[in-house]
Amino acid sequence: MPHTAELIAVGTELLLGNIANTNAQVLSQSLSALGIDVFWHTVVGDNPERLKEALDIARRRADILITTGGLGPTYDDLTKQTICEAFGRPLILHPDILEDIRAFYESALHVPMPENNTQQAELPEGCVIFDNPVGTAPGCAFEAEGVHVLMLPGPPHEMGTMLRRHVEPYLRRLSHEVIVSRDIMTFGMGESSIDELLHDKMARMTNPTLATYAKPCEVRLRATAKAATEEEARSMLAPVERMVLDALGDIVYGVDMMDLAECCHSQLLRRGLTLATAESCTGGLVAEKLTARPGISAFYRGGVVSYWTSVKADVLHVPQDLLDEYGPVSAECARAMAEGVRTITGADLGVSVTGTAGPDPDERGVPVGIVYVGLAAPDGTWCRALDFGRRRRDRIQGLAANHAFDVVRRYLQGLPIEAV
Repeated sequence: MPHTAELIAVGTELLLGNIANTNAQVLSQSLSALGIDVFWHTVVGDNPERLKEALDIARRRADILITTGGLGPTYDDLTKQTICEAFGRPLILHPDILEDIRAFYESALHVPMPENNTQQAELPEGCVIFDNPVGTAPGCAFEAEGVHVLMLPGPPHEMGTMLRRHVEPYLRRLSHEVIVSRDIMTFGMGESSIDELLHDKMARMTNPTLATYAKPCEVRLRATAKAATEEEARSMLAPVERMVLDALGDIVYGVDMMDLAECCHSQLLRRGLTLATAESCTGGLVAEKLTARPGISAFYRGGVVSYWTSVKADVLHVPQDLLDEYGPVSAECARAMAEGVRTITGADLGVSVTGTAGPDPDERGVPVGIVYVGLAAPDGTWCRALDFGRRRRDRIQGLAANHAFDVVRRYLQGLPIEAV
């Protein structure tokens, strides 16, 4: 029988926006892999009446309830008490758990255990106990009225540890299906255009399914299949991937990749080529995305952030007469920047970005959103001209950085470079 789950995060700090509910994301990913459908996320403050109301709603529509937070020792940590009241389960003090908590304070924190921590050793009668090796609040699970209730601590490192050690094995025994997803990554076409192209096919799909998700500056298509085994689910996804590739062509840059920077990373390593960057309006964003990955020194020679025109001339050796005639935001300058950084670093490829990110036009009146991306290689130099319009500054910078990665990956794949 298929299972449906609801995640209930307890904590007023979540409602106030003081912290992000990252536990919900981690749990949803885990449950999806286990073949358990997560249909609802609920966040409720540290209020027993509102938590009880949320539980009453959740137990009518899901057969697995997972709560996070509210298991601490303070007066507002009332998750266990409220759940036990809602399901008619008494709380029982476990002396062995109490001693574990006391020992944790003495050995890890080097202080005596405050007596209010005693309530953390009180757990629902007949529950399965989840020990917490990285904190003081144990978790637990019990079944009542056909509903499995799991209580987990709120701190993400504690919740994550308990999830791997206890929750996944517990839930794996309940589920007889797996859910497998594949992320098909695209760049160069907007979400609405992709949806229009694939809408009829996506609307007719039930298992597997296909949906578009707009990421910052690119679009992801997620294909998802549910089956008895992972192998069966993957075989169901294969024709979906082929359909998307046939429909979208070379705007697809990879499957199950993090982003375009990862795509360039893997291709440069495979080809054994080196890269250098010259940036103006992106302020080093291309270099930052590259160097966030380990192993980058195998192919990345370095970069120059040439924000001032004089740096373009003095460091990258962009000819002054070219700058005087065409300006720093021009195709001619982008090509010269790419050639310059390739020369001074000795890299096989040089990629450059220059443009107007805003909020105002540049000193020559070049409008906000005009960007040029250059690429210099042993067999030629290219430039992609872009007009992003009056978007937010960070949005223009993010798009420009992704176009820099896109021209590199297109060169490496033998695809047209200047066209988008």
